[in-house]
Amino acid sequence: MSTSSGRREMAEQKSIWVFIEHTDDHIADVSLELTGKARELADQLGYEVVGLLCGHDVDALAQDVIHHGANRVLLADHEELALYRTLPYARVAIAEARARKPEIFLIGGTPNGRDFAPRVASALRCGLTADCTDLQIGDYYIKKEDKTYKDLLYQIRPAFGGNLIATIVNPHTRPQMATVREGVMRKPAADAARHGVVEKVTPSFEPGDFALEVLSRQVRKSTVKLKDAPVIVAGGAGVAGAEEFALLRDLANLLGGEVGASRAAVDAGMIDRAHQVGQTGTTVRPRLYIAAGISGAIQHRAGMDQSSKIIAINTDPNAPMFQIAHYRIVGDVAEVLPMIIKSLRERSMDQRDAE
Repeated sequence: MSTSSGRREMAEQKSIWVFIEHTDDHIADVSLELTGKARELADQLGYEVVGLLCGHDVDALAQDVIHHGANRVLLADHEELALYRTLPYARVAIAEARARKPEIFLIGGTPNGRDFAPRVASALRCGLTADCTDLQIGDYYIKKEDKTYKDLLYQIRPAFGGNLIATIVNPHTRPQMATVREGVMRKPAADAARHGVVEKVTPSFEPGDFALEVLSRQVRKSTVKLKDAPVIVAGGAGVAGAEEFALLRDLANLLGGEVGASRAAVDAGMIDRAHQVGQTGTTVRPRLYIAAGISGAIQHRAGMDQSSKIIAINTDPNAPMFQIAHYRIVGDVAEVLPMIIKSLRERSMDQRDAE
């Protein structure tokens, strides 16, 4: 699939790989976020960061990966890779990983990433941890072996229905594989002065790789932009139906923000799933997050606990959300939100009169 000299060079240099997703000549944010995290981990370990970029006529994207932290980009350019399909993409990744032996392989927790990662992990016979909320480096001692494994990837995620945080390690097989949802890691700023190597690899396929044929492709862009919203007003099970969600929308409009929701509110049919915040929704870091009637299950907190300021409104003074909130309001959403909206409108009117 590529030159043997390039493979030997990489086999000698330990590496962290990132699967680079892209659509319409645009790299997915989650891939650049993971490239930045890989750079952070690699600097601790003295490893190389490698981006695996598959596609057709995507040479220009390779430099963007390097500018965000990669030392090297493995570029598999082929017309059969123009659109994502499981088998051709996995064929490239499996062959290159077997030859070059990365220590760590990170994949975005997107629909394509969730399809791609288990296929590759199964072929490489290694572990895979899904939807990690943090990645760290550390050691692990196994008493039965009386051995300490150094510099393992700590794959951290909520477990057992969110009742605890699990740290998962993979001491015996390589690569150590994990998926991470978009927004969990911070995307680094691009550094145009950073240089790296773009190494072209030549894919080889088997006839069975093309069992699936893409006949047409339709893209529907989301109208909900939670990830980039400076303010999010989110509702949970404590919001009593559509009328109170209308209050959330009024407040979000006044503050120039977006409406979010917990999984409980989405499952209850009060709002579309595109608004869901949390481990199974969107991970956000707004300047202000208002949690109205959200108890604060760990899965929800994992998706918003990096917000700069958190205001929690709940009738239960012991709600877990209060543990991470900067401002706590014990009260009914139906009573508190109208007061906040009224105060903001009056202040806005006073400012206009003063002008």
